[in-house]
Amino acid sequence: MRTQFFVKSSLKAFILTLCFSMFNANFSVAQNAGATEQQIIKLSKDKWQWMADKNVDKLAQLFDDKSKFVHMSGTWKKDEELEIIKTGSIWYKKADVHDVAVELFDDNAIIWSRITLSAMVRGNEANTEFTVTEVYKKEGNDWKMLALTFSSVRDTHVIKH
Repeated sequence: MRTQFFVKSSLKAFILTLCFSMFNANFSVAQNAGATEQQIIKLSKDKWQWMADKNVDKLAQLFDDKSKFVHMSGTWKKDEELEIIKTGSIWYKKADVHDVAVELFDDNAIIWSRITLSAMVRGNEANTEFTVTEVYKKEGNDWKMLALTFSSVRDTHVIKH
């Protein structure tokens, strides 16, 4: 009788421990995902500031060598984007970010931001509403931007979360 009680009690304790461990593991993964999302949001915010400051050294480290940039007037690669920023052909003066959504896929992240961009484009002041899509890939401890796409939208545009 005591043996049966001990076996049942041990089995219950084992099941409870297993359930707690699984819950704790899921909670840790969720916490880690939240921290990674915040890291990507901060990186995107930093990128906008580096663009405003024309800090091509920081941007060169962030942009993958094969990265692409889709604008209203064309699509180009890393070196062209850096040259455009350096020369001020497009000066990203300020990006007011209104909403952000992040999705993580293994070592990749996509961030959608609804922004109002104040810029100088070939000498002309422009204030434009965009949804910007940024794609990042984790390489070692760093994130590299693979793509940045500007989509012109109305100010009522909403990003689905």
